[in-house]
Amino acid sequence: MTGFDLIIRNGTVVTASDTMLCDVGVRNGKVVALADKLGAADREIDATGLLVMPGGIDSHVHLAQPTSDGSVMADDFESGTRSAACGGNTTVIPFSLQERGKSLLKSVEEHHQRAKGKCYIDYALHAIITDPTPQALEKDLPQVVQDGVTSVKIFMTYQDMALNDAEIFKVMEATRREGALTMVHAENFDAIQQMTERLEQAGQAGPRGHAESRPIVVEREATHRAISFAELVDVPLFVVHVSGGDVIEQIEWAKRRGLPIYAETCPQYLTLTADDLDNANMEGSKYVCSPPPRDKANQKACWDALARDVFSTFTSDHCPFIYESDTGKKKAGSDTSFKYVPNGIPGVETRLPILFRKGVSEGRINLNQFVALSATNHAKVYGMYPRKGTIAIGSDADIAIWDPNKCVTLSQSMLNHNCDYTPYEGMELKGYPVTVISNGEVVAENGRPVGSAGKGKFISRGKSSLIPT
Repeated sequence: MTGFDLIIRNGTVVTASDTMLCDVGVRNGKVVALADKLGAADREIDATGLLVMPGGIDSHVHLAQPTSDGSVMADDFESGTRSAACGGNTTVIPFSLQERGKSLLKSVEEHHQRAKGKCYIDYALHAIITDPTPQALEKDLPQVVQDGVTSVKIFMTYQDMALNDAEIFKVMEATRREGALTMVHAENFDAIQQMTERLEQAGQAGPRGHAESRPIVVEREATHRAISFAELVDVPLFVVHVSGGDVIEQIEWAKRRGLPIYAETCPQYLTLTADDLDNANMEGSKYVCSPPPRDKANQKACWDALARDVFSTFTSDHCPFIYESDTGKKKAGSDTSFKYVPNGIPGVETRLPILFRKGVSEGRINLNQFVALSATNHAKVYGMYPRKGTIAIGSDADIAIWDPNKCVTLSQSMLNHNCDYTPYEGMELKGYPVTVISNGEVVAENGRPVGSAGKGKFISRGKSSLIPT
């Protein structure tokens, strides 16, 4: 009998704080040893010349989420977690949507059923509140938090999801009482409606109109308003998918005032621009997401903010819709107003390779920052650290082994999601995960799944590190 189930030998182990040459010993799905020249194991992986890092955590993904407009998300929990694993991830946190008029608690239970037996890797859940009734806030929310769903997302836009100011205040009071983290999608719904009407009247209804209808000022205004409510109620606030400099200024303004305001950004705001939507036909709809990609100046602002640690996490906001489908991007036909195009793009599999290439390989961030942005900070912010997000004695053996010199040209044909396109087609990458290990078992090798659906389990989360004790 050997001492370990698995030993990863001769690799460079990178965490958010340290970089070291050592072996990693795994037993019963846990990291149990970090040392030079460990003994024997049932299986060994030679990581000479490779980087051994915590498996990625994508804390902002949408899988099998119901919609109200007849569209259908391309990925369920099986295809979504399969794709995530092949991109170097070992945990995802999708959203459980409370549809208006429905029970918050039941919506969480139903989303668990959608995940049951389908996951290649571990998952947790956020709760989306769209109908903050007394039942939802006073009865359901305490139970949801007790069951390990310790973060709540609210929307300031979308017809069937936007909360008014009074509702935002009530939700924040409830999350403060229950010790849950409040997340916010900050865009001014009324302003977007007015801009949309103006553009349609001017005959500018193509995909580019989506970006024009949601200029950064509507994101900036809503972010400032959300920050103000958080200050008033005295709760930490996490602003999701920040797209540019004006919003970053609001977050840094709040931080200078000592307010507990935190944020994330995504690959689309670092690599795409509004010009990608600028297409007379429906091809531009492949890039429709909210907030929309901005311009080169806002890309630079996001990169600069990543480098100086303004953003706590880097997520994909994976929200995939099939392009060639009457339930996807073309659900209202091939020549329709941008307002009918489902919002969202795929990205769970490409998130980390893009960050490695554009961030690490091009010298914008270092390896320790990469680990923090891709895994460690997610685990801390969402109540899973140190079980997840690091390589340490006692942590889950969730590990991604990267070849920093592997060159890949991104293409739809190599990806494992159920979408029929990638918005990053043709992007040249350097650095790619070659072996991905979840709870001590290999789930992906060289971009292909080798595990099986059903191995991933639900992670009941504790309180966010951002919540005062």
